[in-house]
This record gives sequence, structure tokens and C-alpha cells, in this order.
Amino acid sequence: MTRKLSTVDPSKKWSGPVREYDLIKELVIAVVVVGLLALSLAALFSSPDQKALTMQSWSKEAPADFVQTAAGELAGTTTSASYGPPYNHNGDNQNIGPVNLAKLAGVRIPIVPADSFVIEPLKLQTSDSTQAAIATWSAASETQRSDWANAYADALTKDGKALTLADPTGKFGPTPTLVTALYGMATSGALDGALTTSDSTLPTNFTKPLLFLADSGTYFPDKAGAEHLGGDQWGVMNETGSWPGQSWLWLYSFWYQIEPFKSSGNADILVMSLMGLLSLGLILLPLLPIIPRIPYWIPVHRLIWRNWYRKSAEKV
Repeated sequence: MTRKLSTVDPSKKWSGPVREYDLIKELVIAVVVVGLLALSLAALFSSPDQKALTMQSWSKEAPADFVQTAAGELAGTTTSASYGPPYNHNGDNQNIGPVNLAKLAGVRIPIVPADSFVIEPLKLQTSDSTQAAIATWSAASETQRSDWANAYADALTKDGKALTLADPTGKFGPTPTLVTALYGMATSGALDGALTTSDSTLPTNFTKPLLFLADSGTYFPDKAGAEHLGGDQWGVMNETGSWPGQSWLWLYSFWYQIEPFKSSGNADILVMSLMGLLSLGLILLPLLPIIPRIPYWIPVHRLIWRNWYRKSAEKV
């Protein structure tokens, strides 16, 4: 069956109601048909919407890991304790040559893990034993606090599964009471609210719970690995599960998989600097010497546009 060609003269004055090209028809196809297709495909192939990780879910699913991390926060041995700017002055941070960009920016979001993640939230509790433990902790010297917390953290690590340990000699000080109280606060869900509203009445600042979670020894890394979001899994390019995510970030993630970036302690700043140079080179591409001449030497564009070149040659 052959299609009948239209005999309408496109140059003829329009007299309505419609012509061969119907804008309403195009609008319906563009909005309704394409919209339904997009919604259908999204329903069938959208990435899973995983629930957010919280202090409550962490304390319930991996209680031993939670109390070990809480003890580490009091001891000052966690990653966030030595993160450096913008949270504290303890870390060396990453350098590019002699320049340390983090130190130049300085501390903008002061975080002291023992106080920010443990002591301050526990001050909201009304338990006499908890308040007495806080008073004892606050009155002790930095050295004494460190000795208590490190001894307790080491003991918890050696046991592996204990949520609290007996202290007949008193070498742990108030640490067991503080950690146990924080664990109870976490399982009830109160710790999530305390951390997100500690600096504002609105629960919109997730800096503290994210840093606390990132200090986890097993819970957070295992969750990330199970969802293919680990750094060695090209996680920056993934959604949860094995679903593809931001594919345009492949070039950033690529550098982290190869040397010397892969084993460098300055990987982040080196990769960002390299990407900055590459982006600048792309912007300045027309101005760079030699580069604009490459199409003349390797005329791949003539292969792509061969039909146009052939017709142009025939007209001549």
C-alpha cells in the first residue's frame, strides 16, 4: 500500500481549520504520548528507593558496632576526630604541592566528636545516672578522659559482641554509662533528632549524623558495599543496587581506580585539580595551537558529512 502524497500547496494562504502540519497533534504527541511513555518506563525501570540509614537502624541492626564507635568517639580515635578542616584542626588534610586548601579555608563547622556526638545529645536526658556520668566526664582532665575511653574501646573491640562491660576496678570511669545511655537513646530514635537539631530547631542539618555514621567500623561500609556504592565499585556513578546513576561522573571516578591516584593520600585534591585542568583545556580548545588544525590533517568530519560534500561537489 502506497501513501498518497499531499497536494496542498504550502505557499497558499491558510484558510483553516487545519493544514497537513497540525500543531495540536504535535503537542498531544509531545506531551501526552511521550509523558505516558516516560512514566511507564520510570515505573518499570526506576532505581529502588532505599530507606535512609539512621542512628536507630544502626543501633538495632549492628549494636556492637554502634557502641564500639561511640566509645571511639569519646576516645578521639575515629576518622571524624582527625578529619581536619572544616571540622577541626587535628588532620593534615590533602595538599597539592605546598598548598593545603582545607587549612586555607579553615574550620567552618566545628565538630568535637566526644562532645558533638555523645555528651551534648546525652545532656537532653533526665536520667540522674547519665547526668552524674556527664559531670564526672566534664570534670576530668583530657588525659584522664582519653585513658578511660581508650581502655573501654579496646575492651569492647576485644570482646567483639558486648554492648557493655563490667568495670570492677573503675578503669573505664563514666564511659560505660555514657555509651550505654547513648545506645538507648539511639534505639529509641531520639538520637537522630538530637543530632539533626543540635544547631538549629529545624531538622535539616545532617552533618553530625553523617559524620557519626561514617565512623562506623562495619555497618556503614557494609551497607555501601552491598548497594555497589563503594569507592572501588565506581560508587559515584551508581544508584542504590546495581542501577546506573550519574554516568557523566565516570571520568571523575576513573582516576580513582588507577595509579598514582588510587594509592595517594591526596587523591581527592589531585583528581579535582586534574579535572579542572581538563575542563579548562576543553573551554580553551579553539585557542590552543595545533589543536584546531587536527581536523585538516585527520578529516574524519568529511566521512561523517560525506553526503553533503558529495552534493556540494555535484553542484559545482
